[in-house]
Amino acid sequence: MLEKTFDPKTVEPRLYAAWEQSGAFAPTDNPNAEPFSIVIPPPNVTGSLHIGHALNNTLQDVLIRFQRMRGKAALWLPGTDHAGIATQMVVERQLAEAGNMGRRDMGRDAFIAKVWEWKAESGGTIVNQLRRLGASCDWSRERFTLDEGLSAAVRKVFVQLHKEGLIYRDKRLVNWDPHFQTAISDLEVEQKEVDGAYWHFAYPLEDGSGEIVVATTRPETMLGDTAVAVHPDDERYKGLVGKMVRLPIVGRLIPIVADEYADPEKGSGAVKITPAHDFNDFQVGKRHGLEAINILDAYGKINENAPEEFRGHDRFAARKMIIEQFEALELLRGIEKTRHQVPHGDRSGVVIEPWLTDQWYVDAETLAKPAIKAVEDGKTVFSPKNWEKTYFEWMRNIQPWCISRQLWWGHRIPAWYGPDGQIFVEETEEAAQARADAHYGQPTALSQDEDVLDTWFSSGLWPFSTLGWPEKTSDLERFYPTHTLVTGFDIIFFWVARMMMMGLHFTGEVPFQRVVINALVRDQTGAKMSKSKGNVMDPLVLIDQYGCDAVRFTLTAMSGQARDIKLSEQRIEGYRNFGTKLWNATRFAQMNGCVRVEGFDPGAAEQTLAKWIRGETAKTAAEVTAALEACAYDEVANALYRFIWNVFCDWYLELAKPILNGADEAAKAEIQATTAWVLDQCLLLLHPVMPFITEELWEKTAEEGPARAGFLMTEPWPDYPADYIDATAEAEIGWVVALVSEVRSLRAEMNVPPGARVPLTLAGAGDEAAARLDRHRDLILSLGRLQSADLGEAPAGSVPFVIGEATGSLAVADFIDLAAEKARLTKEIAGLDADIERVNRKLGNPDFLAKAKEEVIEENRTKLADAEAAKAKLGAALKRLEGVS
Repeated sequence: MLEKTFDPKTVEPRLYAAWEQSGAFAPTDNPNAEPFSIVIPPPNVTGSLHIGHALNNTLQDVLIRFQRMRGKAALWLPGTDHAGIATQMVVERQLAEAGNMGRRDMGRDAFIAKVWEWKAESGGTIVNQLRRLGASCDWSRERFTLDEGLSAAVRKVFVQLHKEGLIYRDKRLVNWDPHFQTAISDLEVEQKEVDGAYWHFAYPLEDGSGEIVVATTRPETMLGDTAVAVHPDDERYKGLVGKMVRLPIVGRLIPIVADEYADPEKGSGAVKITPAHDFNDFQVGKRHGLEAINILDAYGKINENAPEEFRGHDRFAARKMIIEQFEALELLRGIEKTRHQVPHGDRSGVVIEPWLTDQWYVDAETLAKPAIKAVEDGKTVFSPKNWEKTYFEWMRNIQPWCISRQLWWGHRIPAWYGPDGQIFVEETEEAAQARADAHYGQPTALSQDEDVLDTWFSSGLWPFSTLGWPEKTSDLERFYPTHTLVTGFDIIFFWVARMMMMGLHFTGEVPFQRVVINALVRDQTGAKMSKSKGNVMDPLVLIDQYGCDAVRFTLTAMSGQARDIKLSEQRIEGYRNFGTKLWNATRFAQMNGCVRVEGFDPGAAEQTLAKWIRGETAKTAAEVTAALEACAYDEVANALYRFIWNVFCDWYLELAKPILNGADEAAKAEIQATTAWVLDQCLLLLHPVMPFITEELWEKTAEEGPARAGFLMTEPWPDYPADYIDATAEAEIGWVVALVSEVRSLRAEMNVPPGARVPLTLAGAGDEAAARLDRHRDLILSLGRLQSADLGEAPAGSVPFVIGEATGSLAVADFIDLAAEKARLTKEIAGLDADIERVNRKLGNPDFLAKAKEEVIEENRTKLADAEAAKAKLGAALKRLEGVS
């Protein structure tokens, strides 16, 4: 007999260890099995499991467990990303806290050795946390982006792209982090709204005829101005285009140019152009052949290209000095306070500078063309499909991809420099040296590029490098292209697009057939989770409190087609109760002798109830299978919840009790065997979503009846014949369920006391309905808490309802105070009317819609919908009462 309760804390680690040790996570060796592969979006090696990871990896695990049970060679390949800047930051911070020397004092080799040491000790945290989530990855194939095999793939890709002219070195603007002294990607830039100002500066015309006023939020950059731009159609400045102004403080003469970038409606309509320190200005500079003067060093301090008095000063100190000088020169024309977005490094927290520097770039525009066509042709599809638009917009406007980072931890760029700056790009130092010696005609010392590659470069190779490319491995042949990628929409640009480009270029095939975009997890009000708000939900804490299965089911159930998931502990608690319901149903079955029978054939069942539940099981299996194939995860959870809680536990087991307690031994034996069979099907269908409780029940129910072949997770997925659905049984039991449901609903609406036994009459019932009433009368009386259930006309004081062709009547007048109930309902409806009016006023107020946060607006819309639904229900109940005579 089962214990009274399921204990996740003891069961989960025991079962997971048994699964992993058995090798059940590895794909089957059956050569005829259809391959189905997923590569994990590699979490940062510095990371720990957050709620976004929990969602993404739960959805992947649901899918891989389903396909494994279908007999496919299911591979879920795990691994971690070396996370260049994040990992380097962690180790540098640890060195500082321990009072050790910094990385530059240690030297590159010693520092890298320290990072590998940290990785060996602490780098597996998130991998072990994924195990706690139940992730059935094939850990024997686990990869790391700095593995030697993956590193070899990176070197080969870099060298080949360079030889093809698709990787090159160029001087362009990058997002520069002055704290880490490195370029960072757009993904690592966080826009923060801060208090600032527009300073309006006057630039005198060279000929002394006047001045032109520009406005800037970054006064220090004026030291690098090389033009002033006005719109070509701006009548105010047509006579000034081509003239020169003298740049105050610096004294440099700069031209006034006509360019559509200048907005006549914004400020004075004239804008200062600093090509070395603004991305838009850089493009203006290219159009007009302007000089790009970099006035900042790598630390964000003024460099030698500015007047001497500013050199060595921090950019913000220089800002203050420049404003003071403009004021002293009487060229400050105004200060306009503002709130504006300023880019910050997401890890350093410092203001990011657009900075002109030499970096390595990929010709992303060329690589993007086949990747665009692959999605246009349907070789890779997005789900939901609307995300294809996002993909196309990014890819069709793609810019050169800066791939070099001024870090030490990562894939060092395989480029070596000769004494005259000649570059030799090869996979090995030996090959580069051989080329250099041939080039110079004698042995010549080389120095390797100090930079490492952007982590997105190596992760862009992830689907094929992890399978052994460039070697022609059996895994690569069997599992590439992968089938499904499950990821968040926020990295479509940074990861999905790059995998598409790299996969097509180096293998000739798309890296995955389908991209499933999962939602973002927010708190129960729809607000973004953040530590500062105190609304972060730690999945590991939730697992400790409610069990892994409850967390997984909640995330699956809420992962619909919408962008956001509003997560609350109440939902998780509710789905824990769902697991408890299944556990208790299994205990009930055991206590009533519902043991699996060797050779039992549900298709041969004779009892109407057995035929009905068999058909409901078959319909649910078809619904769940179709939803899993489509990755419609919420539909999977909803179908399972409805069937297990409502159909099986609430209805079938109640309907089965009279037979289980009856004298008909043949009927009893069939219902016992059927119950045990349905329980097995519940466990099979639910297993991908709630693997632990289902595996435990599978093991425990094996203690009686025939032996099990092995783990539930390796059992075949249910597939039932069409004739399992019996239309006659479905109609009959469906009628009973509908009748009892109407009775229960009316009792609740009318506030009939639970202990009251109310008479029921059916008028206008045909022969079939009359026969059903006669066959199931005792059951209907028990489930509906009725005094009687007979054919006949409605007595006085009855509330009517429709059931098929008949009209049912529930005689409630003797059990409730009609006047008091009408008054109660009228009062509740009035309260809802007031709520509806108040919320409608809010939602109809343009100021509220303009100023309120989106989650607050959405919360009010939900309140309105709930109130209107409640009013409709209460209104229907009041109408029924008013009809009672």
